[in-house]
Amino acid sequence: MDIKEIQNLIKFVAKSGASEVKLEMDDIKITIKTGADDKGESTTYVQQIPMNQPVAQPVAAAAPVAEPAKEAPAASEDSKFITIKSPIIGTFYRKPSPDKPMFVEVGSKIGEGDVLCVIEAMKLFNEIESEVSGKIVKILVDDSSPVEFDQPLFLVDPS
Repeated sequence: MDIKEIQNLIKFVAKSGASEVKLEMDDIKITIKTGADDKGESTTYVQQIPMNQPVAQPVAAAAPVAEPAKEAPAASEDSKFITIKSPIIGTFYRKPSPDKPMFVEVGSKIGEGDVLCVIEAMKLFNEIESEVSGKIVKILVDDSSPVEFDQPLFLVDPS
């Protein structure tokens, strides 16, 4: 199972409303917990299993549970902005390497496809590209901070 498959599984579980899913395969064991508390945080554990031990059959996904209550709508001043969210769980970096300049700053003009940041997940650095054009209004995450799936990263003014 590669990183893309794990990321897709995390996205699927988050959207399904399941509170916990366990999956065991030949050499990997994954547990994904979502909505365990009202904070909306999700936890993913990936564990390698030594090959010489017997492996259990894959466990079916848990039955979906009711979705937690949605957050209150954003303030009216933020409603005109587009929020760019993290597509994966990992560590957020604002520059490609320590000796390079930041990808974007507050006030930077961006276009579709521009790289905004990098998120490191399991030693892989994933460039996060903009899907909108506009101007960066606010950067919501500090450099080198951990981020969750669907966590807001940037506010963009599309006008």
